[in-house]
Amino acid sequence: MNRNEGLTAFTAAFVDELARAGVREVVISPGSRSTPLAMLFNAHPDTRIWIDVDERSAAFFALGLAKGAGKPVALVCSSGTAAANYFPAVIEARYSRIPLIVLTADRPHELREVGAPQAIDQVKLYGDHVKWHQDMPIPEDGEALAAFARTSARRAFLMAGAAPEGPVHVNFPFREPLVPELDRTPLWEAGRTAGGMDNRHIARGVASLANEDYKALADVWRTVEKPLIIAGPLRHPRLKEALLRLARVLDAPVLADPLSGLRSGTRGDERVIDSYDAFLRAPAFSERVRPDGILRFGAMPVSKPLLKYLEACRPKVHIVVDEADPWRDPTHTASGVIHADPAAFCRDWAEALGAPMKHAEWVALWESVNGITADTVTRFVREQEWFEGRVVTELVDAIDRGALFAGNSMPIRDVDTFFLKTDKAIEVFANRGANGIDGVVSTALGTGVSSGPLHLLIGDLSFFHDMNGLMVAKRHGLDATLIVVNNNGGGIFSFLPQAESAGADFETLFGTPLDLDIRVVAAVYQAFYKKATDAAELRAALAEARSVKGLKIIEAVTDRRQNTAIHKSLWQTVAAAVAAALDD
Repeated sequence: MNRNEGLTAFTAAFVDELARAGVREVVISPGSRSTPLAMLFNAHPDTRIWIDVDERSAAFFALGLAKGAGKPVALVCSSGTAAANYFPAVIEARYSRIPLIVLTADRPHELREVGAPQAIDQVKLYGDHVKWHQDMPIPEDGEALAAFARTSARRAFLMAGAAPEGPVHVNFPFREPLVPELDRTPLWEAGRTAGGMDNRHIARGVASLANEDYKALADVWRTVEKPLIIAGPLRHPRLKEALLRLARVLDAPVLADPLSGLRSGTRGDERVIDSYDAFLRAPAFSERVRPDGILRFGAMPVSKPLLKYLEACRPKVHIVVDEADPWRDPTHTASGVIHADPAAFCRDWAEALGAPMKHAEWVALWESVNGITADTVTRFVREQEWFEGRVVTELVDAIDRGALFAGNSMPIRDVDTFFLKTDKAIEVFANRGANGIDGVVSTALGTGVSSGPLHLLIGDLSFFHDMNGLMVAKRHGLDATLIVVNNNGGGIFSFLPQAESAGADFETLFGTPLDLDIRVVAAVYQAFYKKATDAAELRAALAEARSVKGLKIIEAVTDRRQNTAIHKSLWQTVAAAVAAALDD
């Protein structure tokens, strides 16, 4: 067997096994050293390739594909710093628990650390940010190593998708020549076992508790008189029904983060609390109303007032239900952590509890304050001619279904405050693993492939960070609407102590105005463009964008100082309304 035959058999076996396991989407950053992987993924009948020449954008786009589809996506690049540019997305994948299979091409061992071009140390490049790393052998004798290639592919797929989901890294050292023999017959058979293994044979167990554990938990919970359930960012099949059923059995209100999925399809369910980010800022409520039992699911919610509330509550029972490590309790107040499938836990514990508990007065208090706050927020927004909260409400009013991706900093916080319960089929996404403002455009575009139609709400600084991500939309003809909130700088810093303490240096150090001409950016990527300076213009722009296919960019121009003042006025208005209601 010559070198090309070995290269082909080995790499084809790996590619084929990933496809048989269930990988359908592959994002490729073009390069020479990755030629074997790129050509074979392109040739495989069951994989679709996406080309993105910017590695940082490509990695976030792959992360978005995996986020939207809920299953592993493969990511391919050449050797050298190309692989290093994947690092920010790998970090986000780890902390947001997104299954990503990173495949980096590398120089052969004799060209490492000897001054060869485009050669860096790629072995364990991502350190502990990946769940598993494999440095593959040189595929000289491909037939003999084909079974190992298939085992490595299956292991990568299983490790990426096992709880907690996350990224894995497989490094491929290739010697020249790099072009595989695509006319080799049979091309995909090397290393296949007699019985074969495909996605029908890949099963994962569901972690749950023993009956005696549920009974012990029930005994503890029967001592709780003021229960509270918190649903943080968590995308899990079958969870919504199971969690709401458990809430009825426990007779507890449910604080629903916008990324929990519980704000959509639950408009008539008063037990779902959606306005807590506003009313927990009111001392009349947060200092007087305290739970003595908390049950939290998923990652920590977006709301900072909720975080402070949890730190102050210190209930006698505070249980975090999570699928697996790491320990996600930044408040350090949890009395226990249960590692279990959240949907199975809710279902099984509700059955074990039997008769519903009764905390009618407690639940009614939360429902009443939530209703008052929601009405106050809705009325307040309608009375304002224009600010960033109005952008959210106009956007939600304009769309009926699909993905709403929120950028970090102010957009996700405004979604938390102004995206209230709805019966519309809108799924909210964000990069809340590392909470960075990089790669948001690319992630959103990837998410929209399977969860569209896509609307992205993003700030001007975050948009600037990932303008290269627009190329994948142009190249592949993706249909997406981007609403860029342009307040000419870092709007979130206006809410922080730096706004007052930095004085004259605030704009230089924190405000960082870019004076970005978004119309020109839209023209570069041949996108539909409209500017909105008030609510009427935004409504018109959103309506026109619906009739246009492809990439659409709507620039919503706002004023940072005015926006900050209006938000603070809202919080004061809510606080007054809540205090008045509690004093009645």
